[in-house]
Amino acid sequence: MAEAMVDVQGLTKVFGRTLALDAVDLQVESGEVVALLGPNGAGKTTLLKLLATAVKPSAGGGRVLGLDLLKGRDAIRRRIGMISHNHHLYEELTAEENLQFAATMHGMRVEGGAIIKALTEVGLDGPARWKVRTFSTGMKRRLVIGKMLLFEPDLLFLDEPHNTLDQAAIALLNGYVASVAARGGAAVVATHNLSRAYGMADRFVLMRDGAVAWRVGKDGLSADQLRDLYARYAESDESDKSDRSDRSW
Repeated sequence: MAEAMVDVQGLTKVFGRTLALDAVDLQVESGEVVALLGPNGAGKTTLLKLLATAVKPSAGGGRVLGLDLLKGRDAIRRRIGMISHNHHLYEELTAEENLQFAATMHGMRVEGGAIIKALTEVGLDGPARWKVRTFSTGMKRRLVIGKMLLFEPDLLFLDEPHNTLDQAAIALLNGYVASVAARGGAAVVATHNLSRAYGMADRFVLMRDGAVAWRVGKDGLSADQLRDLYARYAESDESDKSDRSDRSW
């Protein structure tokens, strides 16, 4: 059996006196798209940052892409793509220069044609030589998608990826995520938009107060049933944190 793309146990993160993530276990297999669902403050973004090695866990560990989460940070980063609230773009560079610089930092040698191809696929071939500081938020997010197209990562971590995107860009992103999964990669998508999550994910992890409240697969699950589960376990005060450890698909 192929090694899981993500296999972590007991991930915990404390910021000062705040417990942001509470002993989370997560597995993601090759070919899967897993949605992290929950309201603001549920721990979704913190979990993605830990998996992407942007921050270190206070406790727990595991493997991402077969690499140790703590010891393989640089190697993990070279094989993942991420959309987060921070675009990690250089405002004074053009879109074309941003991709060229990112490729250089990534240790990649790319031809100009490959960069223009990526920009064309995300609808930014026209403003390819505009400075990024002139871009709208949606255009910046398209450029981040273009960066992922250029790098062809094996694993995607996407934090509210549909925000600021128009319908055409949403379709582009969803198609790209599906293509990564189809070639044996995987994606973890954090969102509070249940409709969009239902349309793109194979499994759902409902989070609340930094912990996993419920896990469920999509097979046989309707969108209305997902909304009912979300209301019950991610939002309702009836969700008992002490009973979460055995909630699984």
